[in-house]
Amino acid sequence: MLSAFVPCSLTLHAVASVGDPPQLLPAREQMAFTLGFHIILVPFGVALTSLMLIANYRGLRHGDHDALLLAQRWSKVAAVLFAVGAVTGTVLTFELGILWPGLMGRYGAAFGFPFAIEGLFFFLEAIFVSIYIYGWKRLPPWVHFWTGVPVALSSIGGAAAVIAANSWMNQPGGITVRNGHVVEVEPARVFFNGAFWFETVHMLLAAYIVAGFMVAGVYAVGMLRERRDHYHRVGFLTGFLVAAVALPVQIFVGDLVARQVFNKEPAKFAAIEMLPTTGTHVPETMGGILVDGRVKYGLQIPDMGSLLAGFRPSTEIHGLDAIPEAVRPTDRGVSIVHLAFDVMVGTSFVLLGLVVWFGWLWWRRREVPQNRWFLRGAALSGIVALVSLESGWVVTEVGRQPWTVVGHLLTRDAVTTEGNLWFFFAVVLALYLAVGTGVLLVLRSMKRRWREEGDASVKVPYGPSKPFAEAHTGEELQS
Repeated sequence: MLSAFVPCSLTLHAVASVGDPPQLLPAREQMAFTLGFHIILVPFGVALTSLMLIANYRGLRHGDHDALLLAQRWSKVAAVLFAVGAVTGTVLTFELGILWPGLMGRYGAAFGFPFAIEGLFFFLEAIFVSIYIYGWKRLPPWVHFWTGVPVALSSIGGAAAVIAANSWMNQPGGITVRNGHVVEVEPARVFFNGAFWFETVHMLLAAYIVAGFMVAGVYAVGMLRERRDHYHRVGFLTGFLVAAVALPVQIFVGDLVARQVFNKEPAKFAAIEMLPTTGTHVPETMGGILVDGRVKYGLQIPDMGSLLAGFRPSTEIHGLDAIPEAVRPTDRGVSIVHLAFDVMVGTSFVLLGLVVWFGWLWWRRREVPQNRWFLRGAALSGIVALVSLESGWVVTEVGRQPWTVVGHLLTRDAVTTEGNLWFFFAVVLALYLAVGTGVLLVLRSMKRRWREEGDASVKVPYGPSKPFAEAHTGEELQS
């Protein structure tokens, strides 16, 4: 369900084959790690700013001081995560050139175009993030609110631009290749390639689901600790309702995406279905692994695979035997893709069950559910959504292997053949450990400071119903 977006995932799909350069495995390991880390930050960059604006709007429109306080605090968290994302994104930029010169050298003219667009959105977002945070005590309330809108829009635009690069690798188009080099590029067709709209909508919905459940989980924990005041209820509802609205839409979109993969990316679909041979009346296999070309330990539902793919039991699905042996994924790689897909779908329906539970409890009492078992589930929902996100990333990227650009460039031909990449990987691990520890300490410090101040005693940034001159004293304006 929750497909991930990544700039260029060349993640490992199993053990390197005979004849592959020795740099291939560490390069894949490093790219998988750094992108797996970076994608955790993506939902907050894309969706937390929208949650912030929802709270800000509620505060101004309904005179809700707690909502304004939430918006102010979330904006500070978003700024911290934006800075961390900039660091990890910079590392990824260097990795593309250092680890994968075959990709950048041959297809940089096409592959680099979406990143140029993303750079414009990044700078726009950085500018308005600064204005929004700086303007809390310095701008009229509604003027300040509107300065946050470009933050949310530019984050969505930046995400779409990077998804364009990723989707182009899955379904390349808009290029003319001669002697292995790009000689002509059609920018519009590169950007709006065959997989762009499906992957973009899929990932943006995923971002709102993950961010919504993560935010709701924080306040669910507070409610479990008997902090059930208006501040915690608004924080919980803002995040949970956004995720609850996006989730059913995502399940519908995910079904469309799976069918698009069936039609346009048959090799990936064969790995998802863990289907060794082409055929009709294909069962849906749940669990299991592929060993020596045979499915083992899986639970099979007769005809369901063909029904889901083409709405008829007689629908033919291409199996792994339809893929030329030279570019056929390994048994282990297929098992990874299949199991990741199962986890993605399973966790999605677990979250849907939580949403239905919330709806039932709300229908009965017309208030934020106080049921402790529900709150425990909500407290864990963000982690479950994050697992679903990472699983979707694995399906999308490992499912493309052994290709970097499908039909054009194999991963083994894209990797560098120089240097000791294990040492480089160790350095990156140390860097990310420091960055991850730092961001956790900063967020923990912010939480402690806010808790010591007390939610009820903190003055809101500005009075929602007061004119600007009355809402601020001269002292506040100078602070």
